Parts: sequence; C-alpha cells; structure tokens
Amino acid sequence: MTLTVTELRKLLQSGLVIPAHPLALTAERKLDERHQRALTRYYCDAGAGGIAVGVHTTQFAIRDPQHGLFKPVLSMAIEEAGRFEARAERRVLKIAGVCGDTNQALEEAALARGLGYDAGLLSLGALRHASVPELIGHSRAVAEVMPIVGFYLQPAVGGRALEYEFWRKFAEIDNVVAIKLAPFNRYQTIEVLRAVADSGRAKEIALYTGNDDNIVADLLTEFRLANATLRFAGGLLGHWAVWTRRAVELLQCVKAGRGGLLARSAEVTDSNAALFDARNGFRGCIAGLHEILRRQGLMAGRWCLDPDEDVSPGQIDEIDRVCACFPHLTDDEFVAENLERWLR
Repeated sequence: MTLTVTELRKLLQSGLVIPAHPLALTAERKLDERHQRALTRYYCDAGAGGIAVGVHTTQFAIRDPQHGLFKPVLSMAIEEAGRFEARAERRVLKIAGVCGDTNQALEEAALARGLGYDAGLLSLGALRHASVPELIGHSRAVAEVMPIVGFYLQPAVGGRALEYEFWRKFAEIDNVVAIKLAPFNRYQTIEVLRAVADSGRAKEIALYTGNDDNIVADLLTEFRLANATLRFAGGLLGHWAVWTRRAVELLQCVKAGRGGLLARSAEVTDSNAALFDARNGFRGCIAGLHEILRRQGLMAGRWCLDPDEDVSPGQIDEIDRVCACFPHLTDDEFVAENLERWLR
C-alpha cells in the first residue's frame, strides 16, 4: 500500500538514506535477476530508509525498447522491499525514476504508481529546450498521477540548467514532496534552497542532497536565508549505492550532532572523485560503482547496457587508492557476512 501524502512528507522529513539502485547485468548484458534482487536486499538490510529505482544510476537506457527493463526492474525492487517490510516491520520508501516527454513521463508515473511506488523522481533532461511555463506544466501533469520529487541533475550526466524562476514555481505545486539537488554546484544549490524558502513551503518540501561531491557538508550545513532556515533531511545518492551500511551510520552521526565530520566530508568527497570518475567528466560514474559492487560480490561484473560504457583509464587505480586509504568508509565485512543469504 502506498503512503498518503501526509505520511510521505513525514517520512521524508525524518531524514533517510536513499540509495540510487544500480542495474545488475550478465556478461551478455541481460538482466541478472539473482544479483538484482540481492542488491535490493542489501540496501534494506543495511538500514536504508528508501530506494530509488529507474533513475540515472539504474541507467536511463532500461526504457529503450531493445532492453525493455523498466517494468521488470521496478517490479523486482518493490517485491523485495515488500518482503523486507513484512519481515522487519519497517517501511521502506519506494521512489521511481520518471523521465521523458510528457506522454512518456505520464505513462511511467502511472506504471510506477500501479506497482506501488510512493513517489516519482522527476527528471527533466529530455525537455532540454522547454521554457519554464512548459516545464511547470509538465511537472503539474505528472504530479496529478503521483507525488513527485524534484530533481536537479547536473548537465554533465544528462540534466539541464534550472534557474530560480523554475524552482520558485515548482515549489508551489501541491504534490511536490521533496527536491533532490544534484547540480554539483554550490551557487545552483543555494539558488534552489532560496526558491523553496521564498515559496513559504520549506516545512512541506523535504530537501535531499544528490551532490555526491559534497554529501557531508550538505547534511551538516544550516542554510540561513531571508525567509527561513533550511537543512537537508537526508540523501538520495548514487554514491550511497555502495558502502550503504556506512552511509546509514553517517546520517545517524549527523542527526546526533557528533563532531569530527568535516574530516569525514573530505574523505567521502575524495572517494567519490574516484568512484564517479570526476577527472574524466564523470564518464565512468556508473561503472565505478559497479566495480565496488563487483568486488563485494553483489554484482557479477561491472557491465553496463552500453558496451562502450566502462571505467576510464586510470580509474581502477584511483578506486584502489581510496579503498586502501579509507577502509573505514567501506562495509565489506557486513556484505561478506550476508552475501550468501542475499544471493539465495
């Protein structure tokens, strides 16, 4: 059963770790159901408060007709999350990626809602040349199908620039329950926060960091703006698709007000630079995450749907470096203890 909007807002405002769910493939680049289900089980057992499926980290190409993986992947995730909820008696928030032109977005939102997803993460990258009124009309239409989470995706990986005017009007849409900020840009991040503050809906719209290059600093910062004081409640992150157990512990430390986290902030950003392939314009960002999951046994390989998508030259060396330098950021022992059960 999907959450009511009131329940959804309360859960989001409580602050959650929401991993962006990857796609597990075989060497033939077909869906690897065994490892795909294991990933969802891992996130739930690691303590994640939600999962985001069908998003950038899942690979937008799952929607292409030659793959036809959008519904199967969403279905598997919600089945496994439901089994966990029944066993653990703990609710897991289910967010589905929604993208494309208005017709496609409406179809995806209706499918996700029918499967039992609580909200849609609305990507506007396909509407690259749409005006602000057109973007708002598109967003309102999708919000009539299901609650939506706004998504500021950086242009380097398929997003588009979205200025204050858009976010100010977007925040007025009744069924907007949260915004994920992932512009990887402090100026643009603060601009969105200002728009939410100016809308008067700061207490209704939860803020989630997607700035994988600045995770801890986002979570620690109190943003004092003219009309309100805002904080990020949690994170919806590709980076949290790996080492998820440690991400849960990190958010708990932030909520408890523990010190020493600025040093951790630099460590997480350094590790993200390796995983996300920052030096090469993020070309290896998905494959880098896959490499960690492969090493842990949660994936059979780091294959992507696009045969040309893989780690960049030198990226493996960088991943080796951060794993050796920051072993306390990894959750290898937790995974090793549970992997056989997740792969059953």
